[in-house]
Amino acid sequence: MTRRLIIVLLVLALSAGVAVAARLPGVKTPSQNISCFYVPQRPTSHGNLLCNIKQAVYTKALQSRCISPPTGLDWHGFTLSDTRRGEVLCAGGLMYDGRDTPTFVTLAYGKTWRYRGFTCVSRVTGLTCTNARGHGLFLSRASWRVW
Repeated sequence: MTRRLIIVLLVLALSAGVAVAARLPGVKTPSQNISCFYVPQRPTSHGNLLCNIKQAVYTKALQSRCISPPTGLDWHGFTLSDTRRGEVLCAGGLMYDGRDTPTFVTLAYGKTWRYRGFTCVSRVTGLTCTNARGHGLFLSRASWRVW
């Protein structure tokens, strides 16, 4: 009986230490050039949108800006918190738990995606995402803006 109890307790302890990977909901533009996905800030109820653009005229300038001292980090895209304005994201690696998996839906031009207080609108001219406080970001191949 004691051996069985020890085995059960060991299995429970090991399974408690294994975190379940989460699906991180997000959107991509029809061109697949721009993507944003939601990342929760555990253990709080807050979260961020992490956004990336594959090809844009400003990528070299933002890379130079991020890699310059005192930052010294790579440019990885943009972020929009649920409470603050959008920002350029300079980071040295993944900004979310690597076990988690971003899952994207393609957001047709003219359509809107909403998730946990964030709203993203896809247009031929680019992707605009805002939070419930009215802060946001706009991304396109030609330009970007945060507010």
